[in-house]
Amino acid sequence: MFYMYIIQSEKTGKYYIGSCEDINSRLKKHNYGATPSTKPGIPWKLVYKEEYRTRTEALKREREVKKKKSRKYIEFLINSSDN
Repeated sequence: MFYMYIIQSEKTGKYYIGSCEDINSRLKKHNYGATPSTKPGIPWKLVYKEEYRTRTEALKREREVKKKKSRKYIEFLINSSDN
């Protein structure tokens, strides 16, 4: 399975949207500082995820969420989920 995910920095409160196949491994990489764009926000916590059968579907959804550029929309997703 593939995922579109949202993580939140416990340090800054900022959100990061991404997609991956192994969500646990990806979160560890964010928290180890292996991703330059998220390194300043360590530690990160997973706050939302959606599961997809293909990488293409997960990437498409990632782009849709990023395109909205809306913190309100991100928080709507988080608050309306069981994640």
